[in-house]
Amino acid sequence: MSRPEARGGGELGAAAPASLSGLYAITPDWVETRRLLAATEAILAGGCRILQYRNKSADHALRQEQALALRLLTRRFDALLIINDEVDLAVYAQADGVHLGEDDGELAAARARLGAAAILGASCYHSLDLARRAELAGCDYVAFGGFYASPTKPQAGRGEASILSAAHAATSLPVCAIGGITVENAGPLLAAGADMLAVISALYDAPDPGLAVGAFTRLFELPC
Repeated sequence: MSRPEARGGGELGAAAPASLSGLYAITPDWVETRRLLAATEAILAGGCRILQYRNKSADHALRQEQALALRLLTRRFDALLIINDEVDLAVYAQADGVHLGEDDGELAAARARLGAAAILGASCYHSLDLARRAELAGCDYVAFGGFYASPTKPQAGRGEASILSAAHAATSLPVCAIGGITVENAGPLLAAGADMLAVISALYDAPDPGLAVGAFTRLFELPC
């Protein structure tokens, strides 16, 4: 499977890997920072090089605290830090970029605020039209899902894996799959063209997050 190249680490943060591919860890809504950092360190030590900070439960001050702590941690492992939803928080933490949902602000405005080199991702749910619009707005990758039952978003709709290959035909961007993904069910998503697998529970709720990373990483080494 080819892995499209993306922009580098971005004007906000430090130098980072150039390829948007592989395992994409997303943080859970944990308010205990020490617990969050311990699990994230294990995930990064296990080889994950893309992290998204997402916390819908924390207040503004705690999100700032956690984002800064994760920025330091990702720099130690030469990993990307993407902030969910909040452009201002990404600027504050000197993150590598932002991921926006459909209702989280204008993509073009985020690109203008972040600069040309920062990473910008967009949730496209099950819509190729949103993916085309994201590419026109200057996004670096598009995300589709959910695909399986997810404890994070139990009410989210589910789509077919075929939209991932369709997204490659419709855009030139790397494609991320999200929603209830585990080592056991990820195969069809990779076969359909997922360049990244976004995972929360199967990493952060694993008995050994580092071992879980290894299991996911091996999936990317298999022929599609």
